[in-house]
Amino acid sequence: MIKRVNNLKLAQDGTALCGLQAVRGIEMRSSAYRAARRRSQVQGLVVASLSALLCTQALAQDATTELNPINVEGQSDSPVGPDDGYIAKNTTTGSKTDTPLKEIPRSISVVTRKQLDDRQPGQLEDALSYLAGVTTSPWGIDDRFDQCLIRGFDLCTSAIYRDGLPQKVIDFSGFKIEPYGLERIEVLKGPSSVLYGENEAGGMVNAVTKRPTDKPIYDGFLSYGSFNTVEAGLDIGGPIDDAGVWSYRLTGLVRNGELETDYSRNDRIFVAPALKWQPDAQTSLTILANYQWDRLTPIQFLPAQYGNLPRNFFTGSPDFDRFDANHGSIGYQFSHEFDDHWTVRQNLRYSQQDTDYRQLYYGHWLGGADMIDDHTMSRTLFTVDETARLFNVDNQAEYKADFGVVENKLLFGLDYSRQSIDGRNGYGEGPPLDTQNPDYSIPVPPPSLIITDRVETIGQVGLYAQNQSKIADHWVLTVGGRQAWIDHTNFDRLDDAGSYDQKDHAFTGNIGIGYLFDNGLTPYASYAESFTTNIGPTQSGDALLPSLGKQYEVGVKYEPTFFPGFITASLFDLRKTNVPTAAANPVYQVQTGEVRHRGLEIEANADLASGLSMTAAYTYLDAKITSDAAAIIGNRPARVPEHQASLWANYEVGSGMLEGLSVGAGVRYIGASFGDNGNTVNVPGHTLVDAALRYKKNGWQAALNVSNLFDKTYYSTCYEAGSNPDLSCIYGEGRVIKGNLSMKF
Repeated sequence: MIKRVNNLKLAQDGTALCGLQAVRGIEMRSSAYRAARRRSQVQGLVVASLSALLCTQALAQDATTELNPINVEGQSDSPVGPDDGYIAKNTTTGSKTDTPLKEIPRSISVVTRKQLDDRQPGQLEDALSYLAGVTTSPWGIDDRFDQCLIRGFDLCTSAIYRDGLPQKVIDFSGFKIEPYGLERIEVLKGPSSVLYGENEAGGMVNAVTKRPTDKPIYDGFLSYGSFNTVEAGLDIGGPIDDAGVWSYRLTGLVRNGELETDYSRNDRIFVAPALKWQPDAQTSLTILANYQWDRLTPIQFLPAQYGNLPRNFFTGSPDFDRFDANHGSIGYQFSHEFDDHWTVRQNLRYSQQDTDYRQLYYGHWLGGADMIDDHTMSRTLFTVDETARLFNVDNQAEYKADFGVVENKLLFGLDYSRQSIDGRNGYGEGPPLDTQNPDYSIPVPPPSLIITDRVETIGQVGLYAQNQSKIADHWVLTVGGRQAWIDHTNFDRLDDAGSYDQKDHAFTGNIGIGYLFDNGLTPYASYAESFTTNIGPTQSGDALLPSLGKQYEVGVKYEPTFFPGFITASLFDLRKTNVPTAAANPVYQVQTGEVRHRGLEIEANADLASGLSMTAAYTYLDAKITSDAAAIIGNRPARVPEHQASLWANYEVGSGMLEGLSVGAGVRYIGASFGDNGNTVNVPGHTLVDAALRYKKNGWQAALNVSNLFDKTYYSTCYEAGSNPDLSCIYGEGRVIKGNLSMKF
């Protein structure tokens, strides 16, 4: 029997070595767990064995090759290296091959290391706030996860990747990514399942880790900012031996501080070592590892119907509330060129996170009155103790050949992922809190109900192929397809009826075409598909089918010949079908749901000779629920603004008395939205201003960054919930100031 309890969306991750081998929450109970686990392990062994054999052959081929010094003259056009300015030339995210952005008939945004350095984002989602089609922090100040919407789909918890392998949220284990450890961040907009497997329709985010360097680097910083936040960071790297065969990178950060909420914590220790072995120009192996220790404070939900509480109001208990997460990962990226035609690659990673989460939050746990009177709130007690594990391996074989006027790249891939969660969640009634005279010393009882205690596992095997053709130096054509097999098991320790073993499979495809004009203009058109699995039964007893995403996109990319710049404009029609909705019998679901998102996106980046760098973006999004319960058909989905716009500019003085001085400023507009699918809760739009000031000389730099310069008070979202609903709102982040002293040699 298959039993569905709420909605848990497990994530995916991994990376590999040749020869090595919310209150958005989320529970699922779910038969035949042990047998399914054995099957999943066998699948993994098969894929890993094939991978090891492939790598062994690659290494053996060059076992007697004379080792020559490796000299790399620059990395500015590397799809995984740092960029000197605001413009990225190449990417691997859109194709899994080293391809110029203008030759990929899809909309892709890149946040370069220079942009990260200029704006100093506190977390990954903050780095995306100036991109077209991306809505950041839809749930306000929430450091548990990175959260964002892409093309109106809420997916930063379900579509975060690191170095091309999934690093998604599993239940409440978020595997947060530290921006200081990144070279760049790439966003592929629209369905991406052909190359990456199960994913939401809106797109994906790929964070690219800092890698070993061919030249010595010695960077460090010390900063102090709002809410008594102190940070120190170190980033060093370079060759180990004279021949340059071995090189390394070590990045680290320590932070101690708070957020604007009373009794909050914002502490982190982050260490990321990397080692590269490149015995010749055809072979490389890069080992990437990281460890991260976080001590954070959960999101705050505030009652709004009896007047506004201040942004710093704390609804929990200082001795109880916490979000403690320890996670680490190790993996590698291997590449070998057999000849001018064949290249094989393997990426592998294993990650694990232990999460200890405790929270008292606004609302009655059994649907009673959220507010006892006009100043006393009910509180729900919620606990999570869990361990999440991710293993991913992606094997690729690329064949490059020219056929007359046709340059062709054919990619074959076999990947395997396994992600699991072992944990228990508790609920209970917490002590009420008087908002006018809060007493935080009241003891908090243990949870009165354990609602989940399970081991849940998703195993996925994918076989994919993609062909990229460039014809007569002008036409570009991309065609791809993937067949995926998914085994989703749940072993419920509380109720055997809640255990299940559900198998799914899905085929997805894409096609895109573009034309490269000599003047830098590239019009393009594309079609792409995605899938996400659903858990639960239909009334006939069959398992729910995967939800499908389909996107039609047309656009134009422009790389001017008379100044360094890159502009993308796109129109898209994106639909998600087979969305589960409630049936007449609440035990079951029917797959009649559909949403349609149509929109326009414009994004521009420029690095001008005058010292001015800038990025600008505009998004128009017409989002509509086209099939669901009659009461909400035609409505706008929750938390999806219709309009967004942003502009960031940075000017650096290149000569004269003020040489080394740079000034940056930005403005972000996020339009009005609804807090619910019923469109009964209006959330006003808001405009935020950011600023930066820096002065550098002789390798030293002093910097000042301010986000939300005018300390605007605004809500990220509001919503109604429960059988006796009261309005609850979540503030957006107020002004944050950060002073930074750094050195780079």
